Amino acid sequence: MTASPKEPGRRLAAVPDLDPAPNPHATQAEVEAALKDTKLAQVLYHDWEAETYDDKWHISYDERCIDYARGRFDAVAGEQPLPYERALELGCGTGFFLLNLMQGGVAKTGSVTDLSPGMVKVALRNAESLALPVDGRVADAETIPYEDNTFDLVVGHAVLHHIPDVEQALREVLRVLKPGGRFVFAGEPTTIGDFYARWLGRITWETTTRITRLSAFADWRRPQAELDESSRAAALEAVVDLHTFDPTDLEKIATAAGAVEVHAHTEEFSAALLGWPLRTIEYAVPAEKLGWNWARFGFTSWKTLTWVDEKVLRHVVPRGFFYNALITGVKPS
Repeated sequence: MTASPKEPGRRLAAVPDLDPAPNPHATQAEVEAALKDTKLAQVLYHDWEAETYDDKWHISYDERCIDYARGRFDAVAGEQPLPYERALELGCGTGFFLLNLMQGGVAKTGSVTDLSPGMVKVALRNAESLALPVDGRVADAETIPYEDNTFDLVVGHAVLHHIPDVEQALREVLRVLKPGGRFVFAGEPTTIGDFYARWLGRITWETTTRITRLSAFADWRRPQAELDESSRAAALEAVVDLHTFDPTDLEKIATAAGAVEVHAHTEEFSAALLGWPLRTIEYAVPAEKLGWNWARFGFTSWKTLTWVDEKVLRHVVPRGFFYNALITGVKPS
């Protein structure tokens, strides 16, 4: 589905020559080509993940994730006069950030863009199921297909680290914002946080898959075809994750793009140290083996450790050691 940039909220039928169809089953030849073409990798990987992405990352559109999205917005942007009239989500994925922010009272109407047709399709489907006024376009973040001064707010979650030229993307964000409009990006990996998260993930994956090779734990092992599929996806993931950020450097990039009132915030230190091993185990064993108690343990632990991070560790641990970076800025009036 697409909509004209001049007509916010209007839902139109898909236009094949504007928005290509999703490709959820990349061939081996396409995967090999994508290893040398980061934007092709972005499309293939995210089309591959689109239909299962919400389940994989425990994304929902209820109070739990509404509170999470609104919490990220408030943590970096502070108190703002709400709601914004029209918002854009850049690199929308399944629409997680914008749709939950809209439900949380941050914006009245929305638009979603992503390089992946599959993600735009799922985001619009999610918006429709929630009865939210949202239109969408398949689009490159470095050339946003909307006119100058269109939006009051631009948001994104875990998107900047996928964009080859982050400064150019932020220039585009400022172009489509109205004067005085704000952007908020969350969920970006810090350089130090990404280092320890990846090592924790690798160690946990190796340990878990070795244990489940033992006959006593054979029924805890995913079918080999699923493990191979995860490995193929991981190979593409290594190509699509282009950047990590020092929060101070991220502030400099936003300022160089032309933003004012720039501020970066970081979060999740102890929460990330536990969260990454837990998520890796979920990929390595059948979901039915873990069950509701596991999910409740993971969420409760994350909330508890997030409180520890915010109330205790933030005062003693440098901000660059936290896993997630958030950034906000304003278009000059």
